[in-house]
Amino acid sequence: AELIDQSNRTWKKELITSTFPEDVTEKIICILLAEEPHKDFWVWSAEASGEFTRELSCQAFLQENQLDFVQWLTWVFVKNSASQCRIFCCALWAIWGDRNDRVHKKVSKSGKVIGRFVVKINFDAAYAEKFNQAAMGIVASESEGKVLLSCPEIYQRVVSAFAAEALACRRATQIGIDMNWEKVIIEGDSLSIIKKCKTSIPDKSNVCAYIHYIHKLLLKYKECIFEYISRAGNSLAHTLAKETMNNKIVVYLVGGVLEYVEEQEERDRVREPD
Repeated sequence: AELIDQSNRTWKKELITSTFPEDVTEKIICILLAEEPHKDFWVWSAEASGEFTRELSCQAFLQENQLDFVQWLTWVFVKNSASQCRIFCCALWAIWGDRNDRVHKKVSKSGKVIGRFVVKINFDAAYAEKFNQAAMGIVASESEGKVLLSCPEIYQRVVSAFAAEALACRRATQIGIDMNWEKVIIEGDSLSIIKKCKTSIPDKSNVCAYIHYIHKLLLKYKECIFEYISRAGNSLAHTLAKETMNNKIVVYLVGGVLEYVEEQEERDRVREPD
């Protein structure tokens, strides 16, 4: 326990580095830590297999009526956290999309209808064993298949491909909370991870810290469903993860994906009605 900083649940890297050989240090730092302290328990060594953002304060936004639009928009981004700005951007995107439907398609939807749609979040991970490095691709889309956001990320000191999938699933679950989506379907092509997320039985595998955290996040949703999907059906997230590992480009986009996965997005949108 002396090796863990209990204030933020991270390893004390300087202490570990000065105490153990380099190879042992690397192995210790790669060990997953749960978000909360708990009693130690045995895990199956043979099997590889709290944070909540406040809602945007609309009242505070509207009180700043002395600014012109550009100044006000700048003020919004300066005064709020990154996750709150993402919520704001997605809200603007949904409102603008509804406005276009009204003007061009003569379709009218109430605000309640706009906010009630279920978001689908797909995740996948690529893993470089030589470097203990994982790249993940997370893509959120709405019922018609239009991409709401794409999120490629790279993580260091990941012990296995299985842990990379669990980490990607945890990140996908967290993104739904950060974006204030109340009803989501989370899809991945790792059957073992999906099964662990769907069961209420405490996990005792090597990724139990991630699974435990995912189960805690579920309490913040009105509805969250985990579904297994084939690699072919998960191709957009898979392509994003693979290309992120190859080119190391990490760009968080709202309302689209990076250029190199746009063709895959279009193919997925064509298949979406099925």
